[in-house]
Order: sequence, then structure tokens, then C-alpha cells
Amino acid sequence: MNKISFTGIAKYFIAIIFVVLLSLASCKQRTQKTIGSFERIDTALATIIDKDATIDIIAEDLDWSEGPLWIEKNKLLLFSDVPQNIIYKWTAEKGKEVYLKPSGYTGTAPRGGETGSNGLTLNNKGQLILCQQGDRRIAIMNAPLDDPKPDFTNVANNYNGKKFDSPNDVVCRSNGDIFFTDPPYGLEKNAEDPLKEAPYQGVYKVRADGKVTLLVDAIKRPNGLAFTPGEKTIIIASSDSAKAVWYAYDLNNNDSLVNERIFYDATKDATIDKGLPDGLKIDKNGNIFATGPGGIYIFNKSGKLLGKIKINSLASNCTFADDEKTLYVTADMYVLRVRLRK
Repeated sequence: MNKISFTGIAKYFIAIIFVVLLSLASCKQRTQKTIGSFERIDTALATIIDKDATIDIIAEDLDWSEGPLWIEKNKLLLFSDVPQNIIYKWTAEKGKEVYLKPSGYTGTAPRGGETGSNGLTLNNKGQLILCQQGDRRIAIMNAPLDDPKPDFTNVANNYNGKKFDSPNDVVCRSNGDIFFTDPPYGLEKNAEDPLKEAPYQGVYKVRADGKVTLLVDAIKRPNGLAFTPGEKTIIIASSDSAKAVWYAYDLNNNDSLVNERIFYDATKDATIDKGLPDGLKIDKNGNIFATGPGGIYIFNKSGKLLGKIKINSLASNCTFADDEKTLYVTADMYVLRVRLRK
């Protein structure tokens, strides 16, 4: 065989391989699982979510996914599977992998209930903060993010000597103070559990010196919470079917919560669609993405409902990535990715 014919055959096979690779890539794109739809209520939503945005399933087969947290430095997503007592990580290269186990209950005595971690966030030092439902506390993982280990330091586990029920969601303010909610979902018998110590459900603040302050005790089922830009106002979700609302409070100089008002009332919606107000995130422009009945509500900073991300599964929480161009959502057995804008 002469050199010319050999080169021609080689080029022919390279071309065939290239076509096959393109075909496989195209097939992969076509087989990306999607879920849900967008309900566009106000034209302003077009500046937040592109018209061709999709809701992609990136992880599944979970028991109950919660607490999504994007780690920009490592380009990975962390999220809790509460019943499994596991934190998973997800990367574009490897998909879903176990990150940390146990995540929320480190005891040895067998017990029921939702024992794993729930809400996750980073403190000002870049350490992982966990709502540990089974251990009934807020804790810090002592290991670095890229070498996780179930080694924890207690941040707070009681108020005035009464143990928390099961810390659920958490946010760290710019000065290092930690704010969190404490509903009863991690107790085996919820609010009727004999181990419950406080006669209410609380929203708390923990200072850097460990001092715990009770901020609210009148919300029957406090859940997700987030600060608006500037940290002068906090929004707290009420996962109470009789009062499925988001409350807004202003913080005064000593961090007491004042000027309570209902930011949005979804009680009627909860009789039609599955779900209740749960986790939420607020972008740098003050737009609020709040999981609730039927999916995710999107409000502008004035509280006007711009639209919804409709999801058939129960949405529990969400987090931003890629300079707020991507939204990751935990929804029952799924983790979803919404590419909001290009």
C-alpha cells in the first residue's frame, strides 16, 4: 500500500470517528432528563429567566434532598439526604457521590425520624456549617472542604438549657452571626415527641462568642430564611398548612425582629398544589426564589410575584451558582439544575 492511499484511509476513519463522537454527544444532549415548566406572570421575569431555559434532573433516587450549597472554589454542589444521614456532592464530571456520612446524627443508639443534616452554609472562614437534625444542634465540620470527615464542633445545641428540636435551615450574616430555624421535623414524633423540651418552635441567632438569642417563637413551623441585600430585613418561611406564608421582619439596632408583616400568603395555593413554603434564596438584586406550593415562587424585591418554576415534586430549597446564572434545586428524590441565563 502506498503512502497516499494509507493517508486517505486514515483520514476516512478519523472522519468516521468524528461523526460518531458528534452523534454520541448529540444523543447525550437529547437524553438529558428534564422536569417542570415556567409560569411567566410578569414581563420582568424575562430579565431573570431566559425564554429557552430548561429544568434538568442532575441527580435522583434520593430519599429527601435538602440544603443545597454551591462551593464555587471547588465547582461542586453539596446537598443533604436527610433520611439517609448523608451529604452528597455533585460535579459535572462525576455526578452524584457520597461526600460525608454521618452528616446529622453521630450517636450510636438506633433511632427513627429525619436524622441527617438539613441546611448547609459556609461561615466567614469558609468552614461548613450544618443543621444537624439528629444531634439537635448547629455544628461546624472541622475538616477542610476538599477532605471531608465526620468531625464536628458544636456551635449551639440549646437555649436557656432547653435542647433544640432539630435545626432546619441556616444563614450566616456578614459579621459572622448565625441565624437558624428550629421546627420539630427531626424528632421521631415531631411536636408530640416526649423528648421535645421547648414548648414552642423558635428562630434563633448565635453570635461568634456562642451566645444564643431567641428571635421569634410565634411561628408554628419556621423553615427557610434569608437576608435581603444589606441585611436589614430577614424573610422567614412558615411551613404551616393553616398559615402557609412568608414573613418579613426588619432588624433593629440590637437585632430584635420588628415590623412583622406577611410578605406573601400562599395558604390558598397550598390547597391546590403540593408543598409549603420552605427554603429560599435572594439574589444580589433582591429577587427572591422561594420554594413553596407547586415549585418555586419568584418575587421582586417589592414582593411582586413575577412567575414560578413549576415542579411536580416537592421542592425543598435552592441555591445560586455561576454568578447567579444557574439555580440548583432540591426537590424530593431529585436535584435539579435551572440555567437561568446564558
